[in-house]
Amino acid sequence: MTEIEWWDYEDSDELANAVAGDIQFVIESALDARGSAVIALAGGKTPFAAYEKLAQAKLDWKKVTIIPGDERIVKLGDPLSNVTALAKIFLPKGARVKPIVPEAMSDYKAAGRSADALMQDLHWPLDFCLLGMGGDGHTASIFPGPDYDEALSGPKERRALGVMPDPLPPEAPLARVTLSAAAIASSKALMIMITGDAKKMVLEQAIEQGPSSSYPIGRVLAEVELPVDVHWAP
Repeated sequence: MTEIEWWDYEDSDELANAVAGDIQFVIESALDARGSAVIALAGGKTPFAAYEKLAQAKLDWKKVTIIPGDERIVKLGDPLSNVTALAKIFLPKGARVKPIVPEAMSDYKAAGRSADALMQDLHWPLDFCLLGMGGDGHTASIFPGPDYDEALSGPKERRALGVMPDPLPPEAPLARVTLSAAAIASSKALMIMITGDAKKMVLEQAIEQGPSSSYPIGRVLAEVELPVDVHWAP
C-alpha cells in the first residue's frame, strides 16, 4: 500500500509557495548528490503559479533538465504544448527544457516510440515527478482508451508511449505522449498537486480503491513504493 501524506493549504498562493519550496529542495538534493537533476513537471493550469515561484530560486539551473510528464502531439510553440509553457518560465533561467514530442506527428504510436528513445538519453530514474489530476481521475496523459493497459502495465523499461484518449478531452482533443506508469512510479520523489473539493474526493476514492481503482491515478499510485505527498488547496 502506497504511503500517502496529505498537505492542506488555505488558498492557492500558499499551495504554490509550498510546492515550489519542496521542488527546490529535491533539486538541491540531486545537485548536491551528483551535480545534476532531472525532473518531470505536470501541465495544466494548476501548477504554473508554483513554477513561477520555483523559477525565482537561486539554483544552478544549467544543471537542471526539465521534461513535461506528458505532452499533446502538437508543434512546438502551440498554445496547447506543455513544453512550450515550461520553456517560457525555465529557459530564461538557463535550465535545459527538453521536448518529448520534437515535432507534430500524425502517427501517435511513432511519437511515443520517439519520446521513449529520447528518455533513454536522460539520467534515470527521475529525481522528481509532479503529477496533476483531472476531474475524471486521469493523471499525466494516462486516460481510458485503446492504450490504457499499455500505459499502466507495459514493459517496465518503457518510459514513454503514445496514447489516444477515448473519449478525447474536449479542451484538447488530441493524441498524447505520456510517461508510463512504471516510469512515474520509479521516480525518486513523487508529488501530486490538486485544487478543489471535487478532485480531493476523486483522489481519496482512487487511493482507497487501490490496484483495482476505476481511476487511472489510483492504478498508478498502486505501483508506487515510495511515500507520496499530496498538496491540496480549495
